[in-house]
Amino acid sequence: MHVLAKAFTAAAYTAYALDIRGHGESGTRGYIAYVGQLEDDLEDFVRSVKPAQPATLAGFSSGGGFVLRFAGSARQRLFSSYLLLSPFISQDAPTYRPNSGGWVSVGVPRLIAIAMLNAVGIRAFNDLPVTKFALNDEAKGILTSQYSFALAQNFRPGRDYRANIRAVGQPLRIVAGQDDEVFYADQFAGVFKAEGKDVDVTLLPGIGHIQLTLEQDAVQAAVAAVRGMNEPPV
Repeated sequence: MHVLAKAFTAAAYTAYALDIRGHGESGTRGYIAYVGQLEDDLEDFVRSVKPAQPATLAGFSSGGGFVLRFAGSARQRLFSSYLLLSPFISQDAPTYRPNSGGWVSVGVPRLIAIAMLNAVGIRAFNDLPVTKFALNDEAKGILTSQYSFALAQNFRPGRDYRANIRAVGQPLRIVAGQDDEVFYADQFAGVFKAEGKDVDVTLLPGIGHIQLTLEQDAVQAAVAAVRGMNEPPV
């Protein structure tokens, strides 16, 4: 079990680590059938498992971007609150470092061409890869090395990330490391405030991107953020 899941379990929460389609054993890595399938999967999970309330949806990095997408959607009330751990917001947001600090390579011409085809209803090319990650050969055996257009579009906030933020109606918090190599963590608060959302942002000194989900101080900050959203004030 992941360090973060163990921390929530130790804090008396029930933690579910979802096998997100396109990443693990739920289908082919790097691919999904259509944009919107991930939201459908998540709703199916909630309807089937019926997690105890209040329930928080948490996500890290690109997963944090998907959590923001869901938090601003028509299905946002399926969860009581949302936790974004150093989330991807948008390549156009002030939080974005070029190529995510060297972690991601995006095939921009292909992505634009497929997006234009989608705009006129042509989705035949949505399974073509548009994003690749800087993984060594060993890591490629256990992690997803590339995203198709459909997965890249679904596993992130909506295209208009500002509207996505404005649509959030449930409690939401952000936790990130001050030494994040992938995003400009000091810009998170401003991005949300610009859209009228004065969200609580916790920046942890000495913590980088991956460390955010592994270091004890970081995972305890995540637990504290969830507790702060879901427990009534004393």
